[in-house]
Amino acid sequence: MLAAIGELVMTNISASCYQRLEYRLVHFTADAMTYSMTAFARSDANGDWGSLQCEIRTVNHRYLEVTPRLPEDLRPLEPKIRERVTARLGRGKVDLGVRFRPAASRSAGAMGLNPELADQICKLSDQLANKLGGRGSVDLASLLQWPGLVEEAPLDMAPVFEQVMVSVESALDALLRARQREGDAMAAVIVERLDAIDGLVKTVKAHLPEIETAVRARLDKRLADLSVEFDTGRLEQELALQLQRLDVAEELDRLVTHVAEVRRVLGLDEPVGRRLDFLMQELNREANTLGSKAADTSVTNAAVDLKVLIEQMREQVQNIE
Repeated sequence: MLAAIGELVMTNISASCYQRLEYRLVHFTADAMTYSMTAFARSDANGDWGSLQCEIRTVNHRYLEVTPRLPEDLRPLEPKIRERVTARLGRGKVDLGVRFRPAASRSAGAMGLNPELADQICKLSDQLANKLGGRGSVDLASLLQWPGLVEEAPLDMAPVFEQVMVSVESALDALLRARQREGDAMAAVIVERLDAIDGLVKTVKAHLPEIETAVRARLDKRLADLSVEFDTGRLEQELALQLQRLDVAEELDRLVTHVAEVRRVLGLDEPVGRRLDFLMQELNREANTLGSKAADTSVTNAAVDLKVLIEQMREQVQNIE
């Protein structure tokens, strides 16, 4: 009966379960795209209209927050820029700045006088000269500073607007490449930690029979120290209860399942940061339960190592889109 109880209580991960999980692990490939939320990109453009610089900085954030910084001439493009950033990024705090410098030739040739205001100023000048009897003179340099006398003809902004959107797309392309490079590096760190967790789980699994033997030995020693007769049926019940309290097979099953799910999520072509963050919480919960049920120091140490590995993964996950 004791053997039956031990076999039932100490049941570990089934072979079929391992086969399903191993299939998913093997089929996780490096083609998966994991994106970081931290990156920087810049795009420069020049033309007969002038020069443009577009810079995009992103950092981690719970949601997508876009902050465009545009010169006044380019303000009409803000809704379109927000739309493009939203279409291509899932999460992160995005700081997008555009600097525009018109060509000097275009600026110089775009100035002229306001003819109506110039006529009025000339008439006033003549009236004043008549009152002064022809005395005095007009300072033309000062007169040109008269508000509204010199007009700047509006630039044709159509080609500039078009180039701004091209530059934004180019900067977004470069930003996504940078985010993917950093994301792939973070995913590699996470996979390395997942492999270590798999190793710890297998070690604990192999150690379970020894734990069962130690529990039986401790109970036998206590009974021997008492030097009294005991009820065999009651002994069977006590042993079964202790083995049930120390049973960690279910926690090991869930750990392996969560590890496999993390690997699967890393292979999705979509923002996965929030889902990974939830899985880190689930892994940590199982590690805590494993530690609370630990029957000897080896399992306790394994639980501590698990929590360290999970925390290292969580630090990486915090920056994944």
